[in-house]
Amino acid sequence: MYRAIVVTVSDRSFRGQRPDSAGPLVAEILKEAGYAVAGAELVPDEQPLIEAVLRRIADGEEAQLIVTTGGTGFAPRDVTPEATLAVCERLTPGIPEAMRYASSQITNRAMLSRAQAGIRKGTLIVNLPGSPKAAKENLDAVLPALAHGLEMLSGRPADCAALTD
Repeated sequence: MYRAIVVTVSDRSFRGQRPDSAGPLVAEILKEAGYAVAGAELVPDEQPLIEAVLRRIADGEEAQLIVTTGGTGFAPRDVTPEATLAVCERLTPGIPEAMRYASSQITNRAMLSRAQAGIRKGTLIVNLPGSPKAAKENLDAVLPALAHGLEMLSGRPADCAALTD
């Protein structure tokens, strides 16, 4: 069982002006998929703060998977992708590509997502949109493959040729 932490990036939720809906939904989806959700964080749209949280979790080996919600759009304060790129040592472009493709089957606005994914030490970091509906759709698109990626990342033997759904 892999540990996951959900990081919600939202100025309004951080200030208490809007409840965090996406973070708890993502945590529930991860639990249902067999992940141990080891915690949740709520940070404002401030790149240094986002980077600090991602570094602390990854460097402290608190979780093998960090899933962020929010801050992936075009708004001037949407800086989650930049924070993710700044802390990752290796990128995993197939994950956001798959999310954008799956989401594009639902809305043409999927192409506006700037979500990123990458690896820092032994932790995979995946950005999701802040809308609960979009977060669920994007996570559903990649969740079946994440456990295999985490298996490979852990260094344990992983059967890359095994048939998948």
